Amino acid sequence: MTLSFSRLLAVPAMAVAMTAAPAVAQDISVVGSWSGLPLHKQYENPFWSKTLPEASNGAIAVQITTHDQMGIKGGDVFRLLSDGVFDVGMTVADYAVADAPELEGLDVPLVATTADQARAMVDAARPMVADIYKDRFNAKLLAIAPYPPQVVFCKGAVASLGDLKGKKVRGSGRMTIKLLEALGAEGVNVGFAEVPGALERGVIDCAVTGAGSGYNAGWWEVSDHLMPIPLGGWDSVVTAMNMDKWDSLSSETQTLIQAQIKDGLETPAWETAEGALATDIACLTGNGDCPLGKAAGMTLVSVSDADEAQARSILTETVLPEWAERAGDDWARRWNDSVGKTVGVTIPLK
Repeated sequence: MTLSFSRLLAVPAMAVAMTAAPAVAQDISVVGSWSGLPLHKQYENPFWSKTLPEASNGAIAVQITTHDQMGIKGGDVFRLLSDGVFDVGMTVADYAVADAPELEGLDVPLVATTADQARAMVDAARPMVADIYKDRFNAKLLAIAPYPPQVVFCKGAVASLGDLKGKKVRGSGRMTIKLLEALGAEGVNVGFAEVPGALERGVIDCAVTGAGSGYNAGWWEVSDHLMPIPLGGWDSVVTAMNMDKWDSLSSETQTLIQAQIKDGLETPAWETAEGALATDIACLTGNGDCPLGKAAGMTLVSVSDADEAQARSILTETVLPEWAERAGDDWARRWNDSVGKTVGVTIPLK
């Protein structure tokens, strides 16, 4: 399984080399995030398959697929990247926290309610994330882009956060699951692609994911209530290159890739994120115009000030201190001095 990338792409790569790229082209193999979601379709795939090769005047030839197309679990993407199975990996950072618990500090729930706030949080965390990927995954951080805010889809009526108590809820990351459990819910690990079936069969009652991701994946067909509180943060997607591959590139090629990925992938993805939640909610509920296709008819659950205050209190008093214990005081202090200052939250340390 882990060696299938070259076999899957050998024929296309040969065709590219024969028809388009010069003989000295630098080949780069890329594994992107979920193939069916807008981030990949609108930004990742066009960037790697067209924008970067064209910007290099044919000096870079890219072979691209996605982890779901290859049958790779999200949690294995950066492990395989560290081993050099492919050159570039792109997936949700939370998928990698089993190997790097300190990475949970990149995408903390509830502290950013707008794309601008989320981007400021990510920018503050970037030096930390770069060190984590270098040390844990032998990888060079290239970009961090958002999925939409992670909201709550439920099968069955809910009217407040309190109604999640006793329910089985799929979380989008470890910190989200800890938050759900502190609310009295049972946090459940279910893969993104398995969620619709799990909701339909009653294995879970609710699930957290991006509003746009849920719309594109058809979660509205198996759930009926939508609670637009960012319990799962923004589910940041990290793009990283194997460090051995990065070091093998010329300084000119490194500079080109860094400039192009910022302007051609990361920045446009963040710019789109600002208005995406309102559009996604309209598409999921029918409250407003849906430019993405047929609008669903989910019930929109208003999030009260009391709900937000309760969730934020649990975050600061329980969830973040527990993360500090898993990650260690050094990472917690570093988080306080960077992300914490940006979002106005301080983790109490002993």
